[in-house]
Parts: sequence; structure tokens; C-alpha cells
Amino acid sequence: MDGKTLARIVAVIFAAVAVTATALEMSRKENKSAGQGSRTPAGSMPNPLRDSLRRCQVLGEAALRNDGCARLWAEQRDRFLGLEKPTASSPREPAIQQSPAATPEAR
Repeated sequence: MDGKTLARIVAVIFAAVAVTATALEMSRKENKSAGQGSRTPAGSMPNPLRDSLRRCQVLGEAALRNDGCARLWAEQRDRFLGLEKPTASSPREPAIQQSPAATPEAR
């Protein structure tokens, strides 16, 4: 058997495996979506934290100077990292201080 024939056989086998894997994956997704029709997707439920974070995202660079956005980002970061919320007796995080160059009056 020469090299060209062997290469063609390997290519045909590879293509057959790829087509089979694709067909199996497509059939699995159809079965999952049919069984989940009664559940409400998480994205459609109202989430005030997510809505506020979207508002800060829309603000763009101005959100860096917004104390509310800084608090939201800190809350989201702590939630993501699994940190406990500070208790009433523990000191709160210091406020983020702005540099004089970042204020509109300095420009």
C-alpha cells in the first residue's frame, strides 16, 4: 500500500468520525431543549444587581467616578469570590479617592 492510498483512507475515516460526532451532538441538544420547555430561563427573571451593573456599564468611563457603581462592583466581586458580607461591627471599606486629575474642575 502506497502513501497516497493510506492518506486517503485516514482522511475518509477522520471525516466519518467528525460527521458522526456532529450528528450525535446535534441530537443531544435537541433532546435537552425539548425537556426544558417548562422551566423559566435564568436570564428572563428580573435581577436588580445585574440591571444596576448594566447601567454602570453603559456609563462607561463616568462609572469610575460614580460611588454607586464602585459599591456595586465591590459587591459583585465579593459575591464572585465567595467572601462574606461585612458585619455591622467590622469597618467598612474605605471610599475610593479620586485623583485631582480625574475631576472635571482640574481640566
